[in-house]
Amino acid sequence: MLAAQTRIETLLIVRHGEQALLTLIIPIALLIGMSTVHIGDLPEPRANSVMPRILALAVMSTAFTGQAIALGFDRRYGVLKRLSATALPRWTLISGRVLATLLVVALQAVVLSVTALFLGWSPALSGLLPGAVLLVLGTLVFGAAGVLVGGALRPEIILALANAIWFVLLLAGGLALPAADLPGALADIAGFLPSGALAEALDAVLVQSSLPGVQPILVLLAWGVACGATAVRTTRLT
Repeated sequence: MLAAQTRIETLLIVRHGEQALLTLIIPIALLIGMSTVHIGDLPEPRANSVMPRILALAVMSTAFTGQAIALGFDRRYGVLKRLSATALPRWTLISGRVLATLLVVALQAVVLSVTALFLGWSPALSGLLPGAVLLVLGTLVFGAAGVLVGGALRPEIILALANAIWFVLLLAGGLALPAADLPGALADIAGFLPSGALAEALDAVLVQSSLPGVQPILVLLAWGVACGATAVRTTRLT
C-alpha cells in the first residue's frame, strides 16, 4: 500500500505543470544564469558557490510551495476526506506523500548536479553524504511548513501566500544572492531563515568540505519542530 501510494503521489507531482516549473525549470534556469552571468564577486568556477543555494531553492520549491498548494486543493476537492474514509491507514497517506517528496528532491538533485558539472561544479567528495542528509532534513522541515500553510487556509489564499513566502525566502534567505551581499540587516537575518540555514549548511559541506555548523542545524530543527507542531493542531481535511 505504501509503495502504491508513494508512486501515485510522485506521479501527481511530476505530471503537474506548475510543479515542474517550480521543481526543475526555475532552479535550472537560475543555476545556469547565476553560474554564467558575472553578478556579485564569486570565485571561479561560480557554480561551486551557486550550487548549494540552488539545491536549497529546489528543496524549498518542492517540499514547501508545491506541497502547500497541492494540499490546499486536495482539501478543497475533498480528496483527503475521501481517502481517509478508505481502508488506507492515515500513516500510509502521510508517509506516501513524504516519500514522494523525497523522491522528487532526489531527482532534482541528480538533474541539477549533472547540469552543474557541465558548468564546472567540483563538489567536495567528502561532503556528498552529509549533503544528502541535509537535503533530507531540509525536505522534512520545508514539508512541515508546507503542511502548516496548506492545511488550514483556503486554496486561493494558499496559492498567493505560498508563492509570496517562496519569493521572500528566495531573496531574504540568501539564495538569489549570497547572504554576505545582502543589504543591511538582511545579511544577519538570512541565517535564521530555513532557506538561508539550509544553503549555509550545504555550502559548508559541499564547498568548504567542513561540518555544517551548529547554528544552521539548530535553525532548521527549530523551524521544523515549530511548523510541525503547529500543523498538527491546525490542519483540516476539508
